[in-house]
Amino acid sequence: MPALTATLIAYNEERDLPRALASLEGIADEIILVDSGSTDRTREIARAHGARVYARQLDSLAEQKNYAASFSSNDWVLCIDCDEELDSRLRASILAWKETTPDKAHEKAPEKAGYEISLLTNYIGGWIRHSGWHPDYKVKLYRRDLGRFVNILHESVQLDGPAGRLDGHLLHYTIRSYAEHRAKMEFLTTMAAQDMFSRGRKQWRAAMIFAPPWTFFQRLIFQLGVLDGWRGWMIAWLSGIYIYLKYRKLGRLRAGETLTRRSWPNPGEA
Repeated sequence: MPALTATLIAYNEERDLPRALASLEGIADEIILVDSGSTDRTREIARAHGARVYARQLDSLAEQKNYAASFSSNDWVLCIDCDEELDSRLRASILAWKETTPDKAHEKAPEKAGYEISLLTNYIGGWIRHSGWHPDYKVKLYRRDLGRFVNILHESVQLDGPAGRLDGHLLHYTIRSYAEHRAKMEFLTTMAAQDMFSRGRKQWRAAMIFAPPWTFFQRLIFQLGVLDGWRGWMIAWLSGIYIYLKYRKLGRLRAGETLTRRSWPNPGEA
């Protein structure tokens, strides 16, 4: 049976963190949290749940998560966000996986390098089952010698080997209000624009004009966002604005302006 390390990265997560940590009880043999300068009770709450806490300034989400995994005492890592929790089916699935998977000491080559888990997102009080947000499978459980996070933005685990899937959902409580969504978009579009600029992206005007309406239409019609009701319309609209903002900011960078990246918004920030 493999021991399992759960990793989380945090910034002012005292509201969501207790739920995430509670869902890991009986699942994780070790918990590691990397904090990027919280001013609330995040670190205190993590330590109260037995987590080892480390500090690091956030440069990219991928590197922050790789940094957390570097402290793991175990071969297998389960990376979740502070606003996520394991549902009962996923907990049972992981426990069954632990019972049937040999640890590294008894295995020359693992059958799977990692496992995808389906996210189910709660957006402004409702569960989103369309809009390109569901089904949404991401590698969350992986062997750290065979996987690492890549990409500065929209980070994902790159595996050196095949991936399996686990039953159940990782419940994602992502946004509580329109104001919080806009605040997070401001942070993420600045990061996205800086990333494109650093990679030498020059073209931005056409994308800024044509990509936002296409994104809105894609979310609402092709990805059936209309079936998510008013939340689907809002997701489609703000997805288009996200595309507009990141290319507009790239244009500002190309013009010689400097963008200031704020701290990751607090949950519920207006």
